[in-house]
Formats: sequence, C-alpha cells, structure tokens
Amino acid sequence: MWRSIFIAVGIMAIIIGLECLVIDSANFYSASETDAGSFVNPVTVPASNLQQWRPKEWFPWVILTAGGITVLYAITLPKRFGSASAA
Repeated sequence: MWRSIFIAVGIMAIIIGLECLVIDSANFYSASETDAGSFVNPVTVPASNLQQWRPKEWFPWVILTAGGITVLYAITLPKRFGSASAA
C-alpha cells in the first residue's frame, strides 16, 4: 500500500511540475464572493476576489525533481523491504 501512495504522490508532483512549465500565471477566484454569471459573461471585469499566481522560474524544476525521486523511491521500495525481511 505504501508503494502505491508514493507512486501516486510522485506522479501528481510530476504533473504539477509539467503544468507549471507550460503556464505563465494562474488565476484563483474566491468562491464566497463569485457568482456563476461572472464566469459566463465575458464582458464583465473580474471581481476583486481574483488572485494571480506566477510560479518562479525554479519552481517547476524542483517539483519535477521531487516527483521523479519519489517515483524512483517507490519503485525500489518493495525490493528493499523484501531483502530486509529475508535476512
């Protein structure tokens, strides 16, 4: 079970890292102050509840590296525990 959890976390980190390589910025809306009409009507100006996030240049590479190391760790996890219990 631990192996699958580590693989899932590593793959998600890799996906987030790849997404951060592609985007320039991300816009986050506060759900409490936003109504459905503001998303449908393209004429309206975004409300004051808009927060823009721009990832730093190093951020995607750190997340990709952490995800890759986690996946590699998870792949070798059962082999290490199997050899320790046999000894």
